[in-house]
Amino acid sequence: MFKPGPLNLPSYSLKIKEENGTSYIFDEIRKKYLVLTPEEWVRQHLIQFLIRDKKYPRSLIRLEGGLKLNSLQKRSDILLFNRHGEKILLVECKAPSVKINQDTFDQIARYNFVHKVPWLLVSNGLQHFCCEIDFEKQSYRFAEELPEYSG
Repeated sequence: MFKPGPLNLPSYSLKIKEENGTSYIFDEIRKKYLVLTPEEWVRQHLIQFLIRDKKYPRSLIRLEGGLKLNSLQKRSDILLFNRHGEKILLVECKAPSVKINQDTFDQIARYNFVHKVPWLLVSNGLQHFCCEIDFEKQSYRFAEELPEYSG
């Protein structure tokens, strides 16, 4: 059974319950308890960070949305929209034990071929990398931090 530890994110009081030896964490976006895995621990902290610290409206957050990539069905972890319904941020969550490396960036880049989102965030809860995509120049730049939601 996974025992949650501290992350390199603000501390939030998340609802956790235990049933039959399994821990569950409440997902306020989907309004249900999910099995508490290391990746889910990171995802739920990132959701709170986006809502509370970066002011992203919870109503504009979609979790584990499906996408088709080279005839394979995949799922993006967190996808955020602006008020006009345009995708603005794609987030890939990894367990704290997973090292963020080139494979991680390749994965989110492949997902972004489908989504075409201007901001990407990759995090294992301990390390966070965000970058802004410039589609016209076909380039990207890493940013020190994710911008606050601006609509």
